[in-house]
Amino acid sequence: MFRQERWTGAFFAVSKENADAVFLSLKTLAGPLKSVRGIFSGYNASLKIEKLIRESVGIAEDYGPDFALEYAIRFICLLVEKKGFKHIDLILKKIEQTLNERKGILSVTVESAVTPDGGFEESLEQSIKLKTGAASVKVNTQVKPELLGGYLLRIGDFYVDASLRGQLENMREELIAAVEGMPDGGDNGEL
Repeated sequence: MFRQERWTGAFFAVSKENADAVFLSLKTLAGPLKSVRGIFSGYNASLKIEKLIRESVGIAEDYGPDFALEYAIRFICLLVEKKGFKHIDLILKKIEQTLNERKGILSVTVESAVTPDGGFEESLEQSIKLKTGAASVKVNTQVKPELLGGYLLRIGDFYVDASLRGQLENMREELIAAVEGMPDGGDNGEL
């Protein structure tokens, strides 16, 4: 069973005060590795991946000139060995979230049907700072045309659906509930 919290805890236990630098190295190395096809787990795969990474970045042996890079390499190899690399995106997301929390940065995702203008993002940042007391707000914008209009705002596990699609789905559910609540279940042809 995969345990995201344990891997994140292990990351912070090893990287300690270098967590930001190790995270950047880990994120940089993980990107290209995610595109590698084939069996990507077990001890032998871990050895091959380590060799590949070291050759590509020019680090010969353990504890090269960049400790952050070394820790990132070892973390990736451990994930591969323990068959957990397929979860790297979840781990990276949790690590980044924890780093941001430690710095007082609140991560916000805005999904909208069209690219929001800069004024919207700036206004949103200020509003969230005032309401939450966060030192800083990091806005990640994603364009999702299927929302039809409006936006979906995510802050951790909390979200606000102000999209046209969400409103239409709510109206549909209310209409179905109203029809089903009629004495004859809506079978008399009247609405």
